[in-house]
Amino acid sequence: MTGKHSQEKQEKSFSWKREIRFWAIVLVVFGLLYATGLHTTVIGKVQQVFLSSGVIQPAIPDNLEDLPGVSRDFYFVDRQSRMTSLHDFEGSVIFMNIWATWCPPCIAEMPSIASLYEEFRDNPGVKFLLVSMDENFDDAEAFMDNREYDLPIYHFRNKAAGIFESSVIPTTYVITPDGRLAIEKKGMAKYDGRRFIEFIHELSSDR
Repeated sequence: MTGKHSQEKQEKSFSWKREIRFWAIVLVVFGLLYATGLHTTVIGKVQQVFLSSGVIQPAIPDNLEDLPGVSRDFYFVDRQSRMTSLHDFEGSVIFMNIWATWCPPCIAEMPSIASLYEEFRDNPGVKFLLVSMDENFDDAEAFMDNREYDLPIYHFRNKAAGIFESSVIPTTYVITPDGRLAIEKKGMAKYDGRRFIEFIHELSSDR
């Protein structure tokens, strides 16, 4: 009995030490990810896999007749530091995504937005505005360049009070050519699904 008891004690000690080593490795890995800033990318990649299933998609309105109007007093600058606003895109469908490089859900949904952009990049009736909330515009540019996304990015400047109020990033808006809010999606979504693409085509052709 003594020998059996001693063996069980050794096995428990070995198991306990193995568990300590496991969690020590986990903590070191997570510590390195946070120290290098890679945790954002890793989390974003995990969420991207989830999005690829198509579980989260923007809700498309059944009725386009009662859509609320929006103010176009939303201002931003482009790569060349030129100030512009939603007024400059009147007459076009606007796909506006508010995002940041430090936001994992933004990273997760960006491939689908890039895919959607490729679908409409030659359509003059559809405009894409990727409005970065990063303090440094260079960070947003580097993000796109590193992933070879050719998306039109802008840097947030200011907006009228009460316009496009959302504390959630990402938030995406789809605005009709005549200035009505067709979609407001808070949080990540998959934007290159066939139904959503058809919806944008419908809005852009109904001008």
